[in-house]
Order: sequence, then structure tokens, then C-alpha cells
Amino acid sequence: MKRILAGAFAIAVMIGGSAAYAVQPDEIMSDPVKEARARDLSRELRCMVCQNQSIDDSEAPLARDLRLLVRERISAGDSDAQVIDFLVARYGEFVLLKPRLEPHTLLLWLLPPIALAGGGLALWLNWRRRSKSARAEDPALFKLTAEEEARLERLIARETSPDPRA
Repeated sequence: MKRILAGAFAIAVMIGGSAAYAVQPDEIMSDPVKEARARDLSRELRCMVCQNQSIDDSEAPLARDLRLLVRERISAGDSDAQVIDFLVARYGEFVLLKPRLEPHTLLLWLLPPIALAGGGLALWLNWRRRSKSARAEDPALFKLTAEEEARLERLIARETSPDPRA
């Protein structure tokens, strides 16, 4: 049991501790509250080099510079919104991992739900088309009325009888 717990702890440290290696010891602020703010902000900002990582996770030199800039702005007394606004003004909206909901980013926010709804509609229409064709091929749907069966019997009898006048 102790081995399982030790193994689980080791895996958790490896997985969870990977982001901690990006922030260097000389970057960490002495005030834990300000450091927590800086880490939270760093998780929201995109590394301009890696592009799919936050600056908190990235070990790129530019990410380090951005982390230091965030800490510098926090030390100067800026609020979280002011720090974000400063970085957006300097680097553009691309610096945000989660873009703001604004008129020029509306398509970015609406495209996934629209695509999902369109895919669902396409699946529904395909299912509906397939169920109609399956119903059309169902032999139970081709039942003849009594009058049609009698006429069919007469036609078959005429075809199979040796006397063509029958």
C-alpha cells in the first residue's frame, strides 16, 4: 500500500510540478499574496514564442521577460485588469490565452457552437434520410390490397396457363 501511495505521489509531483520549473527562484516575489496574483495572471497570458503555453508554463526567454514584467507591474501597484490591459496594449489580444468577448472576437466565440450545431443538424438530417430509405425498403410496406392480390393472381394464372385465351 505504501508503494502505491509513493508511486501516486511521485506521478502527481511530476505532472503537477512541471509548471513550477518554468518560474525561476529569482522571479518569485517575497509577498506570497502578490506572487499568487502574478502566477494567476501568468496562467492567463500566452507565451509569444510557444503560443500554446502560458508564460507560467513556458521556459522561453520571452516568457521569463513577460513574467518579470507582470511582477514589476504588480509591485508598482497595478490591479490585475491594469496589468492585462498594459500587456494587451503592448502585444495585442493574441497575448491572452482566453480572448475577451468583444465585437471583433465575436466570431471566435460563436464559431465553435455554430459548428457544433451544424454538425448536429447534419447528423440528424443523415439519420432521417437513412431511416426513410430503410422504411422504403421494408417489405412489410409493400402489402397489396385484396383487390390488387386478386388481379395479380389472375395475371399470374394467365401467364402460366397453357391456353393463351384464359
